[in-house]
Amino acid sequence: MILAFILVMLIGGYTVFISNQTEEQAEELVTKRVGDRLQRLWDDAFDSLKDNKFLRAERALLTILRFDERNSGAYNRLGILYAKQRSFEHSIECFEISHSLEPNASTLHNLGLVYMEVGEYQKAAHTLESAMTEEDDVPTRYIAYAKVQEKLGNEKKMVESLEKAAKLQPNRQTYMLVMDAYRKVGRDEDAAKIESAMKRAKTKIQKAPKIKQPRKVVM
Repeated sequence: MILAFILVMLIGGYTVFISNQTEEQAEELVTKRVGDRLQRLWDDAFDSLKDNKFLRAERALLTILRFDERNSGAYNRLGILYAKQRSFEHSIECFEISHSLEPNASTLHNLGLVYMEVGEYQKAAHTLESAMTEEDDVPTRYIAYAKVQEKLGNEKKMVESLEKAAKLQPNRQTYMLVMDAYRKVGRDEDAAKIESAMKRAKTKIQKAPKIKQPRKVVM
């Protein structure tokens, strides 16, 4: 009798164990399927946005937000999408929500660009300053900030910001921006120095000896 009772208990316990394992496996399966679905939506949104298929991208991003209403990345992508469509009010709202959920320098940068686009130059300047405080090594932020300062009539800040961009990314593009800025503020001599240095650098590149390619061995 006791043996029978023990067997019943063991079988009952085993049944519960199998049942619990099945529920866990089912939950894992659902989670995996949701994750796969979200990844497909992300890929679809990214590709559609790249190809300017705005309606398809918007539908994918809104579906993601139905799964995860606090998804900062989805709001950021929506902000980019609406900015491309010149729906700036919706773009600003999405970037603000994205940053409130997950503070991010890139989101602030995007928000600053939209503020600049709609003529809110003080807000743009403040937002870009915050982005540069969080990440101070991105040259495009200083270039954008320089444009805002030019709109505000702050020539000194404009020049300083472009000089910083050129230090971070010393290439022809940034040097040209600094040179143009110097000319705008009457620093023609400094602009001429940059132009001369760029010409010398170009001449050196053109005169650099060509490296002979090794002859191919015919097998």
